[in-house]
Amino acid sequence: MTRPLCVAERAKVPPFQVMDILSRVAELRAEGRSIISLCAGEPGGGAPTGVSAAAARIHASGIPLTYTPALGIAELRAAIAGHYRRWYGLDVPARNVAVTTGSSGAFMLAFLSAFNAGDRVALARPGYPAYKNILRALGIEVVELDCGPATRFQPTPAQLRDAARTHGPLAGLVLASPANPTGTMVSREELLGLSTWCAENSVRLISDEIYHGITYPAPGAADPRGVCAWELDRSGVVISSFSKYWGMTGWRLGWALVPDDLIDVVDALAGNVALCPPAPAQMAAVEAFSDASYAQADIFLAEFSRTRDYLLDNVGRLGWGDVAPADGAFYFYANLGDAMDGFANSTEYCSALLERAGVAVVPGHDFDTAAGLGAVRLSFAAGFDAVREGVERIVAFQQSRVGN
Repeated sequence: MTRPLCVAERAKVPPFQVMDILSRVAELRAEGRSIISLCAGEPGGGAPTGVSAAAARIHASGIPLTYTPALGIAELRAAIAGHYRRWYGLDVPARNVAVTTGSSGAFMLAFLSAFNAGDRVALARPGYPAYKNILRALGIEVVELDCGPATRFQPTPAQLRDAARTHGPLAGLVLASPANPTGTMVSREELLGLSTWCAENSVRLISDEIYHGITYPAPGAADPRGVCAWELDRSGVVISSFSKYWGMTGWRLGWALVPDDLIDVVDALAGNVALCPPAPAQMAAVEAFSDASYAQADIFLAEFSRTRDYLLDNVGRLGWGDVAPADGAFYFYANLGDAMDGFANSTEYCSALLERAGVAVVPGHDFDTAAGLGAVRLSFAAGFDAVREGVERIVAFQQSRVGN
């Protein structure tokens, strides 16, 4: 009798509900339904014109699209280093830039290179679910920090001290600013406090900065794009992407700033795990750092800002409860409040909203398994017109239920 084949226990991670919702959106649209999708963090404008034009030239030229160096082509690594001089005044050696297959590839390389199986890594809850799912799949213990409105949904050194006392020494902290799903950011002073605590306690900081540039600062703010962790300490790993500010989600390109002690390890891992990032995407992405591409991305940023203002102005009409501040990114994270009456949880609410009103948003349980059952995340990356129509449908959906 043959022994049944097994499925690895570490592979049994929860699915990312956004992907399941997107599949249902596609099914409903195929049936002819009008669906407003406000679930994915995917900018509606697409890549800058210059990047798309460069890609067309590359494909038309007949240039052989072969493997590249594992950490990316030299021209793109140098352009990314130049980006840090432009935005932050940082001198980043190109050798410390690792181009990856999306930021997801950067997270995988960072976690593999910086942490051993059995290590403890802290992260904020609510937060992007892939962090903890990847970490747990790698045999790393995840310590979730309960980060609610009192800390503006961001971790603090005090929480890290408490976590280390309760669970044992930490090996890492994953920090996102702006954060997904809340959009909240840490100030320079707050980042300095976290960075200092990490340095003093031999904790590797993994700083997710993929939403840098999509920020809504007050006039005259000192750090309008966000604060890069390498401005304060270069022992951590900074992760970013072309997907958000430049709207290049399907191009599957991200990068990491890798400290000297990890760069050779990351290079070796990258060559084994993925060989290299997509060659044509790398070649075209150099154009993302042109003046014209920055200017075009900032036009889309202005549209995000306008849409965010519209949502904040319509909180009362939506009838939802407490709303996260949304300092950056393009997410609107809120408790449903009285709008959840008649539903067991936000998953039921979101399902009914999609099926009956044709609006797709994401239940908060995806981001917070402890307190997210009554929350939702609405992405306003789709643009002003889609969000305005979505809000009207949500309001009508909720009004139709009054008294039922």
